[in-house]
Amino acid sequence: MIAAIVAMSPARVIGLDGCLPWHYPVDLKRFRDKTLGTTVIMGRKTWESLNSKALPKRRNIVITKKYLPNIETYISISTALSNCQGQVWFIGGGQLYAAALTYCDLIDVTHVPDQIFSDNAVYFPELDPSLWEAGPIIPLAEDVRLTQQNYYRRRA
Repeated sequence: MIAAIVAMSPARVIGLDGCLPWHYPVDLKRFRDKTLGTTVIMGRKTWESLNSKALPKRRNIVITKKYLPNIETYISISTALSNCQGQVWFIGGGQLYAAALTYCDLIDVTHVPDQIFSDNAVYFPELDPSLWEAGPIIPLAEDVRLTQQNYYRRRA
C-alpha cells in the first residue's frame, strides 16, 4: 500500500523553520510503530531536518535532484515507487506531500491542537473532498489532546 502519514495543526501546518513545531511523544511513537520495517519516502528538506540521518529499521528514500551521500535517492516519485515493494509511507515535507498524494490510497493524520501562525510555516495540501473520504476522528487514548483520522481515496 502507498500512503502518507502526517501530523498537522488545525490550520494544516506541518512544519516550521525546518522542524516540527511541537513535540508529542505519543505521536512520535505512533509514527515509529507505523513506519518500522517499511519504506519511507521524504523530500530533501525533511531529510535535512533529520540531520541527514536515516530513520532506523526502515528503508529511507529521498526525492531530490541533488547528490546526497549515504542515502538512496531518486529524482522523481514515480521512479522511487517503481523500485519499491510492500508498504510505502510518504513522510514529508509539504512539497513532497503535494506531489505524492496522487499516488496514495490512504492518508493517516494525527491532528495536534497547536495553533501556529508564521510566514515560515509549511502546510499540508488541502484535500479535495471529491477525491478523499474522511474516516472517523478518534482521540488517542495516550494523549487525548491528539486525534487520529484516516482519509481514504474515493473510487470512481
